Amino acid sequence: MGQPHPSTPDQRERYATHLLAHQGQYGVVSALSRATGISRQTLYAWRARAQQAIHHAFAPPPPPPSVCPSLERQVLTLLTAAHASSRGMQTCFETFTQQGISLATITAILHEAEQRALAWFETHVPPSVRALAFDEIYANARDAASLNVVDCHGGAVWGCEGPLPVDSDTWTLLLWELEARQVRCGRVVLDGGKAMLAACRQALPDVVVQHDQWHVLHACSKHQARLTRHLTTLEGKTRVVARQAARVAAGQKPKGRNPQTDVAAHGAAVAQARRVVGDVRYLMQEVHCLLDVVVLDGRGLLDTLQRQAELEAALALLGEVGASSAGALQSEVQQIGRRLTDSRPGLLTFVEGVEQVQQGLWCVLPCEQQALLGWAWLRRKTLGWTRDDIVAAAAEAWQAGARVLLAAWEDANAARVSSAVERWHSILRPHLAVHRVLSRGRLALVAVWHNHRVFTRGKHKGKSPLHLSGMGDAPTDWLVALGYAAAEPVVLGCQPTPLPPALALAA
Repeated sequence: MGQPHPSTPDQRERYATHLLAHQGQYGVVSALSRATGISRQTLYAWRARAQQAIHHAFAPPPPPPSVCPSLERQVLTLLTAAHASSRGMQTCFETFTQQGISLATITAILHEAEQRALAWFETHVPPSVRALAFDEIYANARDAASLNVVDCHGGAVWGCEGPLPVDSDTWTLLLWELEARQVRCGRVVLDGGKAMLAACRQALPDVVVQHDQWHVLHACSKHQARLTRHLTTLEGKTRVVARQAARVAAGQKPKGRNPQTDVAAHGAAVAQARRVVGDVRYLMQEVHCLLDVVVLDGRGLLDTLQRQAELEAALALLGEVGASSAGALQSEVQQIGRRLTDSRPGLLTFVEGVEQVQQGLWCVLPCEQQALLGWAWLRRKTLGWTRDDIVAAAAEAWQAGARVLLAAWEDANAARVSSAVERWHSILRPHLAVHRVLSRGRLALVAVWHNHRVFTRGKHKGKSPLHLSGMGDAPTDWLVALGYAAAEPVVLGCQPTPLPPALALAA
């Protein structure tokens, strides 16, 4: 090995390049040694280091380490089922398997799975026309969100993009992409967002748009709660006003900054508040009934015109209640009426399809028979009946038509609200809490897992969202759907060793 020499890096680079350029020529090393005063051993060492650096720069990269299928399955399961981060996965492997795994390996597995998930969405679409729910979910950035499109009936995710700006242009591009993938939409349910509504009018002009009833009624319930709190506050002041009036009658000065001493005026205010709260409660109950799938009264099943007339009457009465109120009560009642009036055009769009089915069954099920089935439908939860139970309880001549009618009512019931996309958001929120931002590939990966996830309880037990969306042959293992090897069969552990008699008695 040559001796170190006090030279600069530029000089060493120039000397080594010169030696490599004239390698094999006799006397080059000796001449350079005499000219620079550097020993030949040092020059030979510099030339060797330069040759090694060039070889390393142009040598092919080493092949990536092989990853066993079980490791891929474990990493992806920790991501989807346990919401684990990359470093959290490292901790889990070190704790439970006493084996380390690098962040590079975890990242490579996740990246490959994300690409497969994106490819899955390009090649899989529902086979029939579906009712879709639109909504967005925000993460840590308030100027961007994940845009989601979910099947109302099955809960399968057919569109998830983000983080993207929430405007009509972005939603329009997403809807055009769904159309290019042959995702056919027959009805749209949304919460009234202006960007989504404008995009639907541009990209889906012929599709019926249903305003989510839950959002409207939930907003109205907040105003009702304020009315109730106002009444409770007034009732709580009754004793205070009586004591203040007694002090005035005794010739004493009332206490407080703005004391109320008129018992009659306070009683009138309490009576008015009770009347307003009771009237609003009754009218909102009527609105709830009119927005249901089945509306039944003495005339039978109400059609579209009868529903609209009843709803307009309820809104008119609500306006009269607001006009006869005063102060804070009037403001809350007017806001309820204004919200219902603004949302009314989109609240009953589902009725037209239901009415067509009902009219088409008149030859099989007359109005009286449909009304009887509607009575059972409205009380199905109280009776503990399912659709099959109602059909079985009907006369044999009714059962074929009843099965079609009840199926139409169930479909309309699921397409009145956007609860399907809200359930999907509840799945995304833990992932957003861990990762803060979900990329397009990560969203697609979680969506593929959700679409193949089999329900373990409830009326859809044993089925996945894809099965409910008409894809009955979809696999139940989401990793198999992405092209990974099937999971090895789980071997149950052996029976525990019997305890000694003393320990058994202690246990």
